[in-house]
Amino acid sequence: MSERGFSRKDEALVELLMSTGMPKNVAKTLAFLRKKAETTSVEIEISTALRQPEVSIAMQELRRRKWVTKRDIKKEGKGRPIHAYRLAIPFEKIVEMIEKEERKRIERIEGNVHQLKQLSQS
Repeated sequence: MSERGFSRKDEALVELLMSTGMPKNVAKTLAFLRKKAETTSVEIEISTALRQPEVSIAMQELRRRKWVTKRDIKKEGKGRPIHAYRLAIPFEKIVEMIEKEERKRIERIEGNVHQLKQLSQS
C-alpha cells in the first residue's frame, strides 16, 4: 500500500486504526492529517491515493466525530471555494478516545462471554 505521502509508520498506523473498526478511507485520511497543520482535500487525495468521493466521506465522518475542522478558502474569480482541513484536537486525544471505545468493546465482549458461560450451565 506504499502511497506517496506514507511511511511504514503511517501504514502501520492505518492498519491499527482499521483494526478498531475504522473504515480504511477514514484511517488513511486521519493518519495523513496528523502530520499536517492544515491541508486541502486535493492534497489528501494525492498523498493517500484516495478518490475525491472517498476523501469527502472520510471528512464527513471525521467532522461528525468533531476530530476535524473545515475552513473555506475563497478562490480568485468564480468557482467553488477550496476546503482546508485540520485536526480539531491533538492526535493524542483522538487516540485516547479510540482507546476508551476499544475498552468498552472489550468489556461488552467479556460480559457476553460471562453470560454465555452462565447460560450454558443452566
